Amino acid sequence: MKGLRFIIPLAVFVVLVGFLAAGLKLDPREVPSPLIGKPAPAFALTRLDDAGKTIRREDMLGQVWLLNVWASWCAACRDEHPHLVAFARTKRLPMIGLNYKDTRKDGLGWLARLGDPYNASLFDEDGRVGIDFGVYGVPETFIIDKQGVIRFKHIGAVTPEVIEKRILPLLKDLNA
Repeated sequence: MKGLRFIIPLAVFVVLVGFLAAGLKLDPREVPSPLIGKPAPAFALTRLDDAGKTIRREDMLGQVWLLNVWASWCAACRDEHPHLVAFARTKRLPMIGLNYKDTRKDGLGWLARLGDPYNASLFDEDGRVGIDFGVYGVPETFIIDKQGVIRFKHIGAVTPEVIEKRILPLLKDLNA
């Protein structure tokens, strides 16, 4: 009986260590989004460069498009930016930026300095649209199909490898 007193807590400890070890091997960028396969959230936001013009989700229907959530204060956004600029030159799809929890002045200055890969950038000053998209933190990138359904989400900086191995094959399928 005395031995059981120690075996049960030891077994519980071993199980907890097992869960911890398994969790440490997971890639946080592989967090599955509950929005994959569901319609993109409705939005109506002003353009970053023109507060008098509004873009809505409905304006994007009928085309496959990329939504990249970024901010001028985001270090990882700076890392991914040259890859987005290069990808934009291929003109494979419309690229929409979502300037997240930023100021209009800082966002515009950032694009002026580093280049603007976007067909348009939306201004999400309070972050509500980002929250509707389930954004954990910037940068995050989504591919949305012609019917407005989210087909892909990437957490973290987009790299040439992500473009080549994940985005381009998906675009081929969605545009077939």
